[in-house]
Amino acid sequence: MRRPVVQKALWGAVALVLVAGCSSGSGGGGEQPSEHPRTTAPASVSPTASAVGRVSVAGTLTEGLKSPWGLAELPGGDLLVSSRDERTITRVDGRTGAKTLLGTVPGVVPGGEGGLLGLAVRDGRVYAYMTTASDNRIVRMRYGGGKGDRLGPPEPVLTGIPKGFVHNGGRIAFGPDGMLYAGTGETGRTGLAQDRSSLGGKILRMTPEGRPAPGNPFPGSVVYSYGHRNVQGLAWDPQGRLWASEFGQDTWDELNLIEPGRNYGWPVVEGRAGRAGFVDPVAQWPTSEASPSGIAYARGAIWMAALRGERLWRVPLSGAERSGEPEAFLKGGYGRLRTVLAAGGDRLWLVTSETDTRGTPGPGDDRILRLEVR
Repeated sequence: MRRPVVQKALWGAVALVLVAGCSSGSGGGGEQPSEHPRTTAPASVSPTASAVGRVSVAGTLTEGLKSPWGLAELPGGDLLVSSRDERTITRVDGRTGAKTLLGTVPGVVPGGEGGLLGLAVRDGRVYAYMTTASDNRIVRMRYGGGKGDRLGPPEPVLTGIPKGFVHNGGRIAFGPDGMLYAGTGETGRTGLAQDRSSLGGKILRMTPEGRPAPGNPFPGSVVYSYGHRNVQGLAWDPQGRLWASEFGQDTWDELNLIEPGRNYGWPVVEGRAGRAGFVDPVAQWPTSEASPSGIAYARGAIWMAALRGERLWRVPLSGAERSGEPEAFLKGGYGRLRTVLAAGGDRLWLVTSETDTRGTPGPGDDRILRLEVR
């Protein structure tokens, strides 16, 4: 159910006095609290008629989640959601919203933008991107998926991803090629993004066991693309193209079309620069309108959850990469938006992010919403 936006605006005004957010100028990326009062109703920006989309909130699947971050679908339609700060994974019934705590993941050390982050499911295992005392890493845990099942102990898949108070990346997903992809951040140390020997500021591609995937652009390496500041979302379109959302610093947040071995510019360039040797983003936004997190493909478009921007962006696609201007939906109506996941056909799951220390939580936060899109 949609919360009263006026009430939320009052909470936001108090929270901004009491809580100091991480500003982009101090290296925190786009994840700072919104500096603007909320609108009184969800709004959308409609470009050309050929690219107009539609979003309706069909309902709330579940609520009362604490610092939710990663979301993955199990065979059969139930969901797994991670809590960044609580270090837990919870199963959510895809029909009733009933929650079952599966357990706490040992070794997670939350702090800043780190903790228990992205999730993926494959062949009876749950994969998780997590921050430890020494690094960011990907682990996997056996999970049968039946009632009463619990998570097995975590087994390392890939270790040694740089960690920091900010810019830990954290999104993982299996691609249509069966390989595991991960988006990482440069932890505020900008030079890592251009250092191909570092796993920070990269998109990584690996086998389910964590080895360099066949066909990777740099032999013997899991690095797939580089020059990234803080990759937060990964999704594929029906043509098998990989898209990624990325926090900018002071000027531009980005949606990028990822090609193996290419350099996406950070920290040399931010946003579209038209410079040889760097790939320009397909779409870009002022950081106040986006701070992009999870993305998903549905109904001919990439859908992008925005944290500071507190809206859901739609970027229509075609064979020519982009077929229209981005549109904004749910603006200010549900607060910070963290994760979006395709649910088949015209449906999406959308996870809010008001309890992550940077939001202004109200009754029921955080929640998973059912969306119908066009």
